[in-house]
Amino acid sequence: MTTLLFAMTTTLALAAPPAERPAIIVEGEQPPARISRAAVLTPTEGPSVVLYAAVNQTDQELEQFTVMAFVFKADGTPKARQVAPGRRTLEPRETKYSTIVLDAGAVDPTDIVVIGIDGTQRAGSDAWWHAELRPLAEKAVPVKKQ
Repeated sequence: MTTLLFAMTTTLALAAPPAERPAIIVEGEQPPARISRAAVLTPTEGPSVVLYAAVNQTDQELEQFTVMAFVFKADGTPKARQVAPGRRTLEPRETKYSTIVLDAGAVDPTDIVVIGIDGTQRAGSDAWWHAELRPLAEKAVPVKKQ
C-alpha cells in the first residue's frame, strides 16, 4: 500500500501543469459579444487549448456565437486558422468560459495565437453579425524580424 501511494504521489508530482501564455484578442466593429480574456494552455502531451471568456455586451440574449483562432509563426507568417462554435446562449451581459482546441497542427512555444468572435446570432433571429477577423489578426501580430 505504501509503495502504491508513493508511486501515485511521484507520478502526480512529475506531471507538470500545462504552460500558460496570453493570446492576442481582436474584435470587429461594434461586436455584440467579445472575448475579454484568453490564455493558451500547452500540455506536455496533446494539442494546445485556448481558454477564453466570452461576454455578451448587449441587453439581448445571444443564441450562439462562433470563435476564430489564428496561429502565426514568430515572424508573422500565418500557420493555421480554426473556427469553432462557442457556448450556446449568452444571457444579457453574461460572461461564459469555454475552450477551442488548436488541433490543426502543433503550436510551438514561439508561435503567436490570436482569437476573436467572428459571428453572433441573437435569440429569435435568423440574422448574424459577422466580422472579418483575418486582417485584424494579421495587424495585431507583433512581427519579429530575423
